[in-house]
Amino acid sequence: MSEATTLPSPARAAAPLQKTGRGWLERINNTLCAEGIALTEIAAAVGTPFYCYSARALRQNFADLSAAVAPLGVSICFAVKANSNLSVLTEFARLGCGMDIVSGGEMERALAAGVPPARIIFSGVGKTRDEIRRALTAGLHQINIESVAELESVAEVARSLGLRAPIALRVNPDVDAGTHAKITTARKDSKFGIAIDEIPALYARASAMPELMVTGLAVHIGSQIRDLAPFRKAWSALADLVRTLRAADLQVARLDLGGGLGVGTDTEAGPDLAEYARIIAETVGDLGCALNIEPGRWLAARAGILVSEVIYLKDASGAHFAVVDAAMNDLMRPALYDARHPVLPVHAPRGGAAPVWRIVGPICESSDDFGAYPDLGPLHAGDLLAFDNAGAYGATMSSTYNSRPLVPEVMVDAGRFRVVRKRAGTDVFLDLESPAEWCNPRAAR
Repeated sequence: MSEATTLPSPARAAAPLQKTGRGWLERINNTLCAEGIALTEIAAAVGTPFYCYSARALRQNFADLSAAVAPLGVSICFAVKANSNLSVLTEFARLGCGMDIVSGGEMERALAAGVPPARIIFSGVGKTRDEIRRALTAGLHQINIESVAELESVAEVARSLGLRAPIALRVNPDVDAGTHAKITTARKDSKFGIAIDEIPALYARASAMPELMVTGLAVHIGSQIRDLAPFRKAWSALADLVRTLRAADLQVARLDLGGGLGVGTDTEAGPDLAEYARIIAETVGDLGCALNIEPGRWLAARAGILVSEVIYLKDASGAHFAVVDAAMNDLMRPALYDARHPVLPVHAPRGGAAPVWRIVGPICESSDDFGAYPDLGPLHAGDLLAFDNAGAYGATMSSTYNSRPLVPEVMVDAGRFRVVRKRAGTDVFLDLESPAEWCNPRAAR
C-alpha cells in the first residue's frame, strides 16, 4: 500500500466508547483510536514507530486560544520550531494563524503552507545575511533583533536592497521562567535578546536609521511555562519600558509577547487560559499597541502522539525493561530535557499484577530511556504504546542517529488518515552521501 494513500476509517463496533480524557483519542472496543481510527490499523499500514496528528485537535486548540485572546486584539503566530510539518502548518494557515520562524528553512515552509508574508515574524539569534535578504524581499511582517551586531547586519542588507526593514528589539528582562534550564531564555546570562537597560539607547539609535522601521518590542522568556507569574513579571517590565520610550518621544506600535505557554501532564493541569488573557490585559492591554503571541507547544503538543511497538521485555536486577522500537532520535525530549510523556497502551491494560515498566529504546546510549511507568499492566512483545503530548518538539527534533530512519508522520481528519511525511530510510541518506568529484584548488592556480 502506498504511504500517500488516503485510507478510510475501519468500521466501528457497537460497544460503548471508553474515553481516555482527550477529545480526539478514545478507546473503542478496548483499542485506542485517533478520531475514530484504530491505531492498530494505522500501524499495519505504515509500520512503527510513527507520529500521528489530529487535524481536529489542531483546529480546536487554535479556536480555544483565539477565544481567550482575540477579544484583547491579540493575534496568534504559531512557533514553527514546535512542529514544522507542512500539513500541520497548512492547517493553521487556513485558520488565519501567523507564524513565528527562527530559520530560513522555516520561512520557506511557512510560505509553502500558504501563510502570507505579512503574518510571519522572524526570530532567532543567528540570522544570516542571506536569510535576512530573503525575509526582506519576501515582505515579512517583522524581524526581531537580538543584538547590536544583528541590527547592523539588517540595516546593511536593507540598504543594499533599497528597502526599509520592519524590526522589533527583543528585550531580555532578566526573568527566570522557572522551567528546565535548557528552555529558559530570559535570564541575564542567556544568549537571547538585549538587556532591558540597553534598550532605550539602542531603540533611539535604530529609530534614526533610514534603513530601519522600528515597530516595537519583543520578549520571550522560555518554554513549557505552567506558572503564569513569570509572564506577568516580564510583561509588566515590558510595559514600563514602553512608557519610558514614549516619554523620550519614541514610537512603539507593536508588542510581541512571545510564546512559552505550557501544557498539562498526566499529573499536573495546564495553565488557565482566562487567567493568561487577564494577565495580558492587566499588563499591556492599555498601551494601544498591536499585540501578538507565539505559542508552539500549546497548539501542537496535545494534538500528536508517537506510536511504538514493544520489541523485547527484559528483567535485570529487579528492573523491568520494555524495549520499544522508538528511540531518543525519534523523541528527544526525555533525553534532552528530562521530560516525561504520558504513555498509553494501545490495547486496554490487561488485568493482573504487573511491574513498573522502564521504557527504553534500542539506541546505544544510556540516555535512550523514556522513564518508569507503573500503570501499563502486563506487557508482551508486539504490544503498541502511544507516547502522548508528542505533537510538539517530537518529529521536528528527530535525527538519524545510529543510522536510524526518520519515522513517518500521519494526520487523521474526519475518519481518514494519510501519511504527511514518508519514512526516510538509509537508502535516501546513502544517496545524499554519494561522493562528488574531488576539487583541487592548487591545480586551478
